[in-house]
Formats: sequence, structure tokens, C-alpha cells
Amino acid sequence: MLTEPTKFEYFKQLQDDVCADRIIAAKNLLGKRTVILAHHYQRADVHCHADLTGDSLKLSYMAAQTDADYLVFCGVHFMAEVADILSSSTQVTILPDLSAGCSMADMANLSKVERSWRELSTVLNPEKSITPITYINSAADLKAFCGEHAGIVCTSSNATKILQWAFAQREKVLFFPDQHLGRWSGHQLGIPMEEMVIWDFDEPMGGLTPEQIENAKILLWKGHCSVHQMFQPQHISHFRNQHPDGLVISHPECSYAVCEASDYVGSTEYIINTISEAKDGTRWLVGTELNLVSRIAEEFKPNGKIIQFMSPMVCMCSTMARIDPQHLAWSLENLLAGNTVNQIKVPAEEAKLAKLALDRMLNIS
Repeated sequence: MLTEPTKFEYFKQLQDDVCADRIIAAKNLLGKRTVILAHHYQRADVHCHADLTGDSLKLSYMAAQTDADYLVFCGVHFMAEVADILSSSTQVTILPDLSAGCSMADMANLSKVERSWRELSTVLNPEKSITPITYINSAADLKAFCGEHAGIVCTSSNATKILQWAFAQREKVLFFPDQHLGRWSGHQLGIPMEEMVIWDFDEPMGGLTPEQIENAKILLWKGHCSVHQMFQPQHISHFRNQHPDGLVISHPECSYAVCEASDYVGSTEYIINTISEAKDGTRWLVGTELNLVSRIAEEFKPNGKIIQFMSPMVCMCSTMARIDPQHLAWSLENLLAGNTVNQIKVPAEEAKLAKLALDRMLNIS
């Protein structure tokens, strides 16, 4: 039973600056026993306390290589699951707020994917003709599904290479949960649009005819990122009208139309590195999450680089923003008190199969 000073109700009443001081004090006392991980999209008042920063997969591998007993992941649920899968059995992964999820990941669940697999089996033999690919932004049980069915995991930086591997195994791909990453990656390989069809998981047979399934190369799960779908081609055309010499860079979770209109398309790490290596004084329109764009705008301001967020509306990952200074302080102080709160633990068999799919990806990329 948690005592009053270690209950979250106590912490949620604290001001942000008070929590910041308590986080710093707790980190100093915990020392190397604990490592704090923060995703690129994390809010600034949490990101500043991180020991390690990066995208989700990079963070998980970096954390697994540390000697820390506790991995406090300031991200979302699927990221903490990957950290648990890849870390040692003695390391404990903590998600400061269990409500920090991912709307895209939630668009594909195991029951829907298994039902789709059964429906596809009425048209063809999926075990012989379809490679399931799940984006890293998915639950552990979907990664396990891919591990069990000779499938694989991909990231936004290696999706094209993973598709090439998949087509060398079987003629078709079921790609979930993000249709936009799958479509853009297929386009990069020269696959015609008519051979990349949407699988609507709310419709029988995905809303497709047997002929459409047989003719398709990629079955794209009808999922998307709620942040990246906000960006529109007209945002780019407006920017180009105002700044003809400006450059546009977008994440592949954006729509095909946005990616096609951009000068560069790539992962969060790619976006950061591309702008970092660009000439001083360049102007950029960036199509990805607001916290990251704001952070790099400040970082590269001394170089005369002007970095502008693509949408006129505020678009941030609201679920990741649930990790706030109050939850982080609460998690750390409970560790000091000998309590482990919000541990993320993937069941052993599920973790084994999920790691199989992850390892396939690593061996390729």
C-alpha cells in the first residue's frame, strides 16, 4: 500500500517547477540504478530530464545496453513494451503514466488482425503468399503475431528495405497499422497505386473483392497517425508561395500527397540530421510533431536556420503529453521508497515471438 507522499494524488497538486526540483533530486539519489528515456516527441519539461533521447527503437536498444536496474520510459505504451522485450530479465521498464498510448497503434489490435488473416485464407493461403509487417508503432502482441507467421517489424527509416525482404519471401504483404508509411514505402519501390489497396478492418473481407486481394501487392491497414494526418498539401503550397527558396521535409506517416510535395521524406532522426547538415541560413517547413519541431527550431537558430511547423494548427502527440513532470516525479520518488509503479511487463511467450520479428528486422537493416 502506497503511503500518502507516494500516491499520485499528492503529486498532481504540485507545480511544475516543484516537480522539476524533485525530479533532479530523485535522479541524483537513484544514480546509475535508473535511466530516463525520452522520445523526440516528448514535451520539453520532461525531455529536459532525460538521460537518453531519440526515437523509440533507438532508445530501447540504448537502454538495454546500460547497467541500469530501472528504465523509465517517457514515451508511449508500445515503446515501453519494446524496451521490456529487448532489455535483460533483471531490468524493470516503467511507463510514468499508463494512459500514454498511441492512437495509431490502437487502430490495429490482435483480434482484428487475426480475423483479417482468417478472411484472407478464404481467398488464398496467407501462410504461403503473405508476409505480415507491423510498424514499430504497434502493440507487442502484433509483433508476436508477425514473429509467429514469418513476418517482421519495420521502422520509418527501414520500411522500404523491409518491404524488399518481404517480397523476397512471399508475393504479398499485409502492412499495419499505418497505411501512409506502407504506401510511401511501396511507392519508393515502384509499386503501382492500384496494387496497394486499403484493408478496412471494419468491413467484411476488408471491403475488398477476391479479385482485388489477388491483384494486390500490399494490403494497407486502414490506420494513421492523428498528428501527421493534419498536414495537408496546401500547407506546403502556401509555404512555397511565400518562400520559393524554402525546403520542405516530412515524416512518412504523412499522407502520400504531402510526401510527394516534399523535398525530403524520412524518420525523425532523418529530419533532425538533414536539417543539421544543411547550409546555414536555410528555411525549412517541417511536417512532424510540434514538440520536436519547436526543439530543433531553437537548436538551429544560432546557425540562422529558420524552422517552421507545417500546420497552422497545433498538432502534438496528446497521448505522449500525458507524461508530465508530476508523473515523472511520482515514478522516481516511488523507486526511492522501494515501490515500483506502472511496470510494463510483456508475457514471456509473447515477448519471445515479438523479439523474433524484431531480430529479423535487425538482421536485415
